[in-house]
Parts: sequence; structure tokens; C-alpha cells
Amino acid sequence: MGGQKLTYSRTLKHNVTKITKKISKNAVPWVKLHTPLIFVAFGSMRFIEVQVHEEASMPGRFAPTPSGRMHIGNIYAMLGAWLSARSRDDGMILRIEDIDGPRVVPGAADAMMDDLRWLGLDWDGDPVFQSARHDMYEDALRHLRGLDVSDVLDSFGPADAGTASRPGKRPDAASPILVDSSAPLVYPCFCSRADIRAASAPQEGDRFMVYPGTCRRLAATDPAQTRERVLRGDRHSLRIAMPEPVADGTDAVISFEDEVFGMQRFDLPRDIGDTIIRRADGLFSYQLVVVVDDLTMRVDDIVRGRDLLRSNALQIYIRRALIASGFVDRPASDSSACVSATSGQTASAEHPHYAHLPLIDDAGGRRLAKRERSLDMGVLRAHGVTAERVIGYCAWLLGLQGSPSKTVPQPMSASEALSEFDWAKVRADTTDRRIDQRAFDEYFGL
Repeated sequence: MGGQKLTYSRTLKHNVTKITKKISKNAVPWVKLHTPLIFVAFGSMRFIEVQVHEEASMPGRFAPTPSGRMHIGNIYAMLGAWLSARSRDDGMILRIEDIDGPRVVPGAADAMMDDLRWLGLDWDGDPVFQSARHDMYEDALRHLRGLDVSDVLDSFGPADAGTASRPGKRPDAASPILVDSSAPLVYPCFCSRADIRAASAPQEGDRFMVYPGTCRRLAATDPAQTRERVLRGDRHSLRIAMPEPVADGTDAVISFEDEVFGMQRFDLPRDIGDTIIRRADGLFSYQLVVVVDDLTMRVDDIVRGRDLLRSNALQIYIRRALIASGFVDRPASDSSACVSATSGQTASAEHPHYAHLPLIDDAGGRRLAKRERSLDMGVLRAHGVTAERVIGYCAWLLGLQGSPSKTVPQPMSASEALSEFDWAKVRADTTDRRIDQRAFDEYFGL
């Protein structure tokens, strides 16, 4: 008997069980899974070959920093990411963000992976370590340094959901700008943190400081001095330049639809400012590496805390710059991409689906930190807490058991949480979650 070949999308990978169940009715003795091929064997001489289109994979991701044992806040965010990806039968990448060596705690990555397995939060393939991708980040930086600001503006096409109402518009007499937008996209910055604090005013509400542009002006007015300081080894970081403000602001705006918080709009020069992409100590910044990783791994589902909404606008800008530079081929549209429930827009590697979660505070209104030892996964597991209790608590924080302000958490497995998952439930209450330590200890039996 000759073989048959079937073809299906990568998004059906997680439905292989269903496929094999149907095949088992035809007395298939065993199933052997391979990547990128799945072989269903009928015997030594006969098989069905199922071709998997790996290039169609558009995954979500876990992206923990191995700086210590995970706590409830980490699991809450990772559960949200896992539920988002698995609810659309999509893949999941585990990316260990260990590029900042001084922050890495030995053994933390292994502990994180063990916790995730224990909780039932699986991922596909081998974990990816940022520390092994340094050459890729260098290549990305090289591409960016070949651009000027106007090149990035030109990359904003009409289909780009993250751009302003007049994409790609070059400066002219009717749209005055403060500095020539043909200035280099990446430039050296010799300023210390003290210099920046002295010259900046924090943004109202979050004390975020916008870089005042000191070294950008120096590079524009006295490039010889900038070059001389770099050549003699003056300590400096590298910044990526934002578009300069224009009269009505439209050319400098990044907007995007968030699954939880709705439409977001950030004026790049006024709200964000020129940002470091490589530190003075030579380490690449989070803002660059996360974009490089998501873009090259074709991640189209990004879930994290709302404190990164502002950073998301910056990362969209860097993403556009990398595509404009030719660092990656312009991603093609993909039939496996998901559609956002809030915007109706199709997500892809070029235009990911974004969901930012309410933050978790302790009873005093402070963001959770690793100092809250009672929330530590090591402490909880040492006390005999079950995985179902942890998942149930995090699902409750996500709003999958009703509004956290009106309900109490109930244990549930990861698969049970998946059956209850709906972004509408998360959107129903976008206030930051607050952990009552007494109630927390009672729930977990501490």
C-alpha cells in the first residue's frame, strides 16, 4: 500500500491528539511524532505523512528573567500569556532573558522551568537563552546604525496599525520640525544619569524621565566633537532617536489596540524620548533585545503587565526600524494569525496582538517584588501548596472566576483555567489587583 500525504497548518499542532484519535479507529498500532514531520505508521512498510508548516507558526512566549525564584506576580503574567496562546491552539516559546549577567542568579532558570512544568504551563521546543544570541543583537544594532530617522518614518505604511494618521510624511514647510529628521537614528550619548535628572522633568504620574536630547544636539551641531570623544574612548551609551515633534504631532505618534486597556496613543518625542539601546557597559537594553527576539521568533502574541504600555509604543517603533533596515524580511501575512477581539485586526509577526494585564500590588499598594518571600514559589511549594491552588489564585486575579474584588479564589488546574479563559473576563475589571496578605496566607494555608 502506498503512502498518503496530508497537509495542515502549524496552528493545528495542538490538535494532533484529535487527529490521532480519529486515525486510531482504523486500527493504527502506534503514532510517532517528529518535527517538522508527523508519521502515522501502519506497519513497517506503510504510513501516512503529515507535513507541518513550521513557517506558519506564530507563537506566544514566556520571557522570565532568572534573577531569583518566581513569585505569584510572575505566574499570574505567565498564566495570562499561556492561556492567550493555547486558547487559539498556538505555540508557546520559553525565552530566558538572561542577557543582563550581573542580575542572573545561578540555578534560577532551572527552578523556573521546574515550576512551570509543575504548574502544567508547557512550552514548545527547547528554551531559548538570550545570552546565546549576542551576535544577533549586534547584527540588529549594525542595521539600525545604517538608518536615519526619516527612513523609519518612511517605513510607516497605511496598513501599519501602530502609526499616526499621516504615515510616511517627510518634513516640509507646512510641517515644521525642530531638528533635521535626516539625523542618524542611532547616536552616542555621553550623559550620566545625574546629567539627565538635572536636565529633565519627570512625566506626571509615573516619574518617567524623557531624555532632553543633549547629545543628540551635540551630534547634530558638532559631529567632529562627538566622533573625537568616541575615538578617545569616552564612556558612552547608544540611543535610538525618536522623530522630532511637529506642529500637530501626528507624525510622531504611535498608537495600538490593547486587548485589555483598549486604544493606546503615545507621542514618541514627548512621552518617550530618545532611548538607550546599548548601555555604556556594553550590554544591550531590554527594549532592543525583546524586539529582536519577538520579531525573529515570529511572536505575534505579547502578554505582560500594564507598566509596559509605554515601552510597547517604543518597541513598535524599533520593530518598524528593524524591518525598514532589512534586518528581517518583511513578514508575510499568515493564515494562522489571530484576530483581536477588541479591534478586529489580524495579528502577525509584523503587527502582534498585545494584551497588558493589571498589575498586582501588596496590601500597601506597592508593586510585588521578590522581597515578598511568602509569595515565592519556593516557599509555597515547601509548604505543600498544590499546583491547582496556585493556578486557581492566578486565574482569580485574571478575573476568570469573577471580579477579584467580589469573589474569592478557588483551586483549578491549568486546563480548567483554559476552558474558562476569555479576554472579556479580564477586561471586565482593569483595576490593579491587590493582595491581602492575611487572606493570601489563609488561602494557601501558610
